[in-house]
Amino acid sequence: MKTLLSLLIMTGILSISCLPAAAAEKFVTDVFKTHAGDLQITFLGHGSLMLTWSGKIIQVDPVLQMADYGTLPQADLILVTHDHLDHLDAKAIAMLTSPGKTTLVLTETCAAKVQGGVIMKNGDVKSLAGLRIEAVPAYNIVQKRPDGQPFHPPGMGNGYVLTLGDKRVYVAGDTENIPEMKNLSAIDVAFLPMNLPYTMTPEMVAAAARSFQPKILYPYHFGETDTRKISDLLKDSGIEVRIRNMK
Repeated sequence: MKTLLSLLIMTGILSISCLPAAAAEKFVTDVFKTHAGDLQITFLGHGSLMLTWSGKIIQVDPVLQMADYGTLPQADLILVTHDHLDHLDAKAIAMLTSPGKTTLVLTETCAAKVQGGVIMKNGDVKSLAGLRIEAVPAYNIVQKRPDGQPFHPPGMGNGYVLTLGDKRVYVAGDTENIPEMKNLSAIDVAFLPMNLPYTMTPEMVAAAARSFQPKILYPYHFGETDTRKISDLLKDSGIEVRIRNMK
């Protein structure tokens, strides 16, 4: 077992060096080499991620149901994709915020619920916390509520592209395979949501991924969706599909 654990850490499938002891037993971290040091992506669950790069801690959609943020380091940057309760958690944000250090990025609807953030609209590009951040539209076209309104209307949510050294990471938020994804370029790592009725089917995720060809795809926010389907749909695409515990 010790030999296997060492091998996983060396190959970047699992890294526990960046996590406190209390969190290390629970969360898996993948490691990517960049020209400015290792990028570590920790899978907290559902839509919640922690990225560590160049001495910076980046939290995406922190929600207390996914992690005890009191055991994790405070953030340099917090990104919130939209205002649904499984993505916007004011208590988690407060736990991760260090005055004078933490930059909080919000949508307009999120800013009505949480104070002190920088608002990014679809299409905005900003340099914040020393990082280039692009806000990408995130919305539904097909999936709608009984009253005919989309679960995620256009203009309300963001996905984010982060440039971290020579790696570009796209976290899509809650969205379908929208036309704007075709404009994405040079994406190394992509997180695409895959659960009905709120986001995408595996077939939609496969179409989305093929439209911009990330090197590595992580389905996330996938609930009870059978993740084997997306692996089968993209097996000849040249896109590496990695499955982590992101229900």
